[in-house]
Amino acid sequence: MPAKKKKTRRKRPAARRAKRRPARRKTAKRKTRKKSRTGRRVKRKRPTARRRKTTRRVKKKSRKKNTRTRSSRRRPRARRRTTAKSRRPSRGRRQAARPTTLRGWAKWPRERLLDARICDLGLKIDGSELKPRIRRLYQELKARGFVFRPHFWLSDEWYSPDGIPGIAIPFYLAHPRLKQLEKEQMLEVEGSDRESCMKLLRHETAHALLNAYRFHRRRDWQQHFGKSSTKYPDTYLPQPYSKRYVLHLANWYAQSHPHEDWAETFAVWLKPNSDWRKRYKGWPALKKLQYVDQLMKEFRGRTPRYSNRRTMLEAARMRTTLREYYADKQARYGQDSPEFFDRDLKKLFSDAPEHRTNEKASRYIRRVRMEIIDIVARWTSEYDYRISEVLKEMIGRCDELNLRVTRNDQELKPEMAACLTMLVMSKLHSGGFHVSL
Repeated sequence: MPAKKKKTRRKRPAARRAKRRPARRKTAKRKTRKKSRTGRRVKRKRPTARRRKTTRRVKKKSRKKNTRTRSSRRRPRARRRTTAKSRRPSRGRRQAARPTTLRGWAKWPRERLLDARICDLGLKIDGSELKPRIRRLYQELKARGFVFRPHFWLSDEWYSPDGIPGIAIPFYLAHPRLKQLEKEQMLEVEGSDRESCMKLLRHETAHALLNAYRFHRRRDWQQHFGKSSTKYPDTYLPQPYSKRYVLHLANWYAQSHPHEDWAETFAVWLKPNSDWRKRYKGWPALKKLQYVDQLMKEFRGRTPRYSNRRTMLEAARMRTTLREYYADKQARYGQDSPEFFDRDLKKLFSDAPEHRTNEKASRYIRRVRMEIIDIVARWTSEYDYRISEVLKEMIGRCDELNLRVTRNDQELKPEMAACLTMLVMSKLHSGGFHVSL
């Protein structure tokens, strides 16, 4: 018998075989979580930061490649068109007007100039008469061997803020037109001439020096001048004949506060060719001057302990108008003016019928007003503005009483000056007059 043929299985094409039996994917072995010694499962650690960075870099590179091909096909993006309406701030955010330098304001009339803002005047120390005076102060400090040099800026008044070794100068001293306006409004300009300006610069330098070296924390300083923690008063009652304080600025300013006592004493000591040993011989204030002389020998070659270039209330940022500034200043200076009575006026003038053809008393006072103010201010150290306010009240009262002049100018003018001086000094000594700070 013929041998039986073995049945051979016919092989199918690979494509058909793949349809019926899909190839098994190679799966990674499932990692079992490790167990701690206690038997609890431990969380699997996340990939490190280094590994993450590499994956991100790869993704970024692939994105860059794609964007390059796409960007070449894109059209250039049109710019956004801005209109005046889109540039306006929203109603909730209302912006303040920025300072803009005015042109030709020095030739404006007084009423128009008073409505100008101080920040719009474009005032600077450079190029003004203040620059050579500051240079002279630096020379005085150098002659004494000081390393310290204060910085300066324009503001509303003379002052040196706490913690800042610098000096603020009134803005009106930076321009002749503003000095003229100050004279019209306040009848005097503090620091207008060279001598008075140097007095104020030396005084304020003492405050700046105190901020730089902190002398007021020393016990020996407090023994001579008092505690610096004393609160600054709004007004003070001076004692004109006290010899415990030096005489430098008007209104016996050294008596207002321990810091002012220090500043006045230092200013007298710093002034060149100041024979303070002879001038204050026998005065208790001489001990303060000797202490300042000893202290400055110790510290004048040292660098300041605190040094910064900060400022406060710069004129370039003062948005108040000149009218508002002088209204506030006149209100402060006009407080507590000396009083007069009708009997004082009737001693100077007369309301008798036989003198009714003579010159009116009010007209006479207007004619000699500035001369009287200068005489009384020189002998009483009173503010010119206060004396002027008293004269204005006297003019109004003379018209109400219908007073007339009975004597010639040579007799009447000295008596009128003496009357006003008596009014100021009597109020001063009675304790009813206080000097405003």
